[in-house]
Amino acid sequence: MSRTSVADVIVDGLTRAGTPRIFGVPGVGASLLAAARARGLPFVLAYGESAACVMAAVTGDLAEAPGAAVAGPGPGIAAAVTGAAQATLDRSPVILLTDRHPGTMLACKASLRVTAASAADWIAHAAQLAMTEPRGPVHLDLPPAVADEPAVEVAKSCRPAPLPPPEPQALDEAAALLAAASRPVLVAGLGCRGAASATWLRALAEALPAPVLVTPKAKGALPDPHPLMLGVLTSAREPLLPRADLILALGLDAVEANPGAWPSTAPLLHLAPFPAAADCGRPVTEVMAEIGLVVEELAPRLRDRARADWDMAELDRLKRDLGARRAAAGFPYRVVRLAREATEAGTIATVDTGPHADGVTAFWDAVAPGEFLISNGPATAGFALPAAIAAHLARPERRVVCFTAAAGLVAAASELETAMRLRAPIVVVAFGERASGAPDLVRLAQSFGVPAFVADGDARFGDAMSRALRAGGPALIAVWP
Repeated sequence: MSRTSVADVIVDGLTRAGTPRIFGVPGVGASLLAAARARGLPFVLAYGESAACVMAAVTGDLAEAPGAAVAGPGPGIAAAVTGAAQATLDRSPVILLTDRHPGTMLACKASLRVTAASAADWIAHAAQLAMTEPRGPVHLDLPPAVADEPAVEVAKSCRPAPLPPPEPQALDEAAALLAAASRPVLVAGLGCRGAASATWLRALAEALPAPVLVTPKAKGALPDPHPLMLGVLTSAREPLLPRADLILALGLDAVEANPGAWPSTAPLLHLAPFPAAADCGRPVTEVMAEIGLVVEELAPRLRDRARADWDMAELDRLKRDLGARRAAAGFPYRVVRLAREATEAGTIATVDTGPHADGVTAFWDAVAPGEFLISNGPATAGFALPAAIAAHLARPERRVVCFTAAAGLVAAASELETAMRLRAPIVVVAFGERASGAPDLVRLAQSFGVPAFVADGDARFGDAMSRALRAGGPALIAVWP
């Protein structure tokens, strides 16, 4: 009879938690790798620890998006150290598995050291912490000596306890605010990126009705073509907010937009499983509970409420004017529009930080959660390529387009080999500042065996995109204004 080790118990717990694969780097613990192989849990090798953490974070985020391969949320797993800060900013449910790294990792929600006496408890606790709102990375240290020790435990449930129901008094206060508001604006945050929360967002927006702005992390929660979808909230200069007499923040996390910087003195109604930002600069009413339960409980309280008096024709003109300004903006609008038109519905876009990021965020149409992946705030360059690889693994039936620039591509360049090894059909669109830099990007891609093309205009980009889509694996297109 084969012996059950602590590593076996950990891997069993990860599987029960719903994770579809582990991401790691060469040199990861042999016991963990052997246990994963024996359990049939795929172990994907990346070249960089930060990239492995990005892949794990995206895997955890996509677990709740439409088409998820696992039922319900499950943590992403990275056998790596760095990258915890990015996962924290993105509120991604991630377990960072390490060996010989005792102590606290400051960017993580908790740092736990596994002992042989209660390995199942450790993995269950780590998974619950990672998936408890607000979500974030948890560090789990598994020393090699402990990993090899015998164990007889069976992994326990790894699901977090449900949040308590919303307080009736808070619901009454929220209903009173909504009843008194004639021009509410709904701002959706990363708490709406799950499929279930997105459904409630749409129902609430249409019932009020209220125009919707989303943060970059929530893009796709309400389909971009929806008439109430007014765009992505990227700055305090958003023209819709000053017209509001109530701002309804749904799933808006404190690490996203800061309501204190918005050009409005309208009160804030915060509905989310986590608290509002500490300094909102306006009166705040909070209802903390699961989004679906809050909206469901609010519905009967709003039955006799007068509908908001937004002029729908005016909102339509505002949206069309915004589209016209985008079209006049030129680069990178034309590139993003052509890439969107060349790909089928359901295509996933990943975006790096850089001068191109706002343009891609504004111009790429997403119609469901999980179709637009971007890191939150001042993230480290090099997010988009590993995110694209993880998106391909999670949704192998979908096309993935990765938007990056020279800095982001160089930061994650080694993962081009990972994409080639996995034959991931990713189109990398790399924005350059000038034509002279395009050959360098092409040579970088070709050094990893990735087909690469240069596009210096609409016609050439369309042709390059067509060839890249037929590559049968990753391909790169270098473009510049």
